[in-house]
Amino acid sequence: MTPQLQQAIRLLQLSTLDLQQEIQEALDSNPLLEVPEDEPQQAREDSAEQQHSASDGPLQSLEQSADDTSADSDDWDNSSPEMSLPNELPVDTQWDDLLPSASAPAPPPDEFSDMDFEARNSSSETLREQLLWQLQLTRLSDTDRLIAMALIDATDDNGRLELELEDIHLSLSGELDIELDEVVAVLHRIQQFEPAGVCTRDLQECLLVQLQQLPADTPWLEQARTILSRHINQLGSGDFSQILRRTRLKEAQLKEVLALIQTLDPNPGRSAVPQAIEYVVPDVFVSKKNGRWLVELNPDIAPKLRINSHYASLIKRADNSADNTFLRDNLQEARWFLKSLNSRNETLMKVATKIVEHQRNFLEYGAEAMKPLVLHDIAELVEMHESTISRVTTQKYMHTPRGIFELKYFFSSHVATTSGGECSSTAIRALIKKLVAAENPSKPLSDNKITLLLEEQGIKVARRTIAKYRDTLFIPPSNERKRLV
Repeated sequence: MTPQLQQAIRLLQLSTLDLQQEIQEALDSNPLLEVPEDEPQQAREDSAEQQHSASDGPLQSLEQSADDTSADSDDWDNSSPEMSLPNELPVDTQWDDLLPSASAPAPPPDEFSDMDFEARNSSSETLREQLLWQLQLTRLSDTDRLIAMALIDATDDNGRLELELEDIHLSLSGELDIELDEVVAVLHRIQQFEPAGVCTRDLQECLLVQLQQLPADTPWLEQARTILSRHINQLGSGDFSQILRRTRLKEAQLKEVLALIQTLDPNPGRSAVPQAIEYVVPDVFVSKKNGRWLVELNPDIAPKLRINSHYASLIKRADNSADNTFLRDNLQEARWFLKSLNSRNETLMKVATKIVEHQRNFLEYGAEAMKPLVLHDIAELVEMHESTISRVTTQKYMHTPRGIFELKYFFSSHVATTSGGECSSTAIRALIKKLVAAENPSKPLSDNKITLLLEEQGIKVARRTIAKYRDTLFIPPSNERKRLV
């Protein structure tokens, strides 16, 4: 393959963020590439500045003020009559009467525009740092403090201990003369830290520790503690009849107890340290105007690049000097880069348009109306190879009225229907999700029952296929979905 083709393929498979980084690297390394100035935007800014000056009086721009201040800094005291101070001042003189009342110049409005908003407003403190900070505020002996630090180091991001207490005791016994009971005592002390339920050995202990920190007059507190300490296995399997028989609670009372248990956090560490938010930048926008679905490329994905005309005019045909060769080579690379970038956008536009044409029912009615589609279908329509379609649809996102989806989301296999047609696997998963959402929590639908319900709608799917689709949707089996509340 030619270098130009290799570059086009590489740009084609880049995600939006990677493409922006690639463009920035090209701008930094190639002087023949430049981003044209937005003249209309600049004109609007100049107009707004003129209006601001007209309304507030003759004001200098910040840059001009800075230049004037720098230029006149040497003779500042002597050049301004109002700033010269008399040799003798009255006793009751206030500094406000002598110094100018004007405040310091405001920073430019876009001073922080290039800074990451999330970096300035998010906390990077980890769970370990939070626990160590609370440890510093706790009165402990030096030995207990070392034990506490070892326990904190053995706690994962969910707030659960990754090591057994015996192993922690064994690792500390070489330096400290301690017993296992001392490790347990320090553990109980640390378990009182925030968030409630951290540094616990299993789910049962995590939930019980959270119950201990609730007020003593909390309704159904003792019943919840009894169920978690004695019947947690039955609770996990959904065997509520066994719990009712052993606790001698009525069904209405058990619902109240389960409602209290559901307020507890099984992973307290995650709630204490919020996860970093990853934003998706759509490559394509799809909207409906005048009854037609329109496909548009996101103009903010990549800036409009062009060849620097000044440097290009310096290139001479018959000159073989190093400078001329450097400019000529960079001009060729810039042209290749612009052509590859344009080819990427054209290919992405073609593929996205064909996907929208094929999946119009999805845009109109939702996932249940998704049609079967494979890469080969789009490859034939745009007259390209399937590998090219695979590169275009990987890590590329489409913004639709129904949400933002990766282009690969619109591709799915098919299942035969009783009428001789085809049904998309995506549509089947949407139907399964809809059936489970509408089921009776006390009598959840089994995989076999879902198979029969889909067959009534003309969709023939095996029970094992239902189980596979249910797993991809992170829907637990029916015995785990059984609820009283």
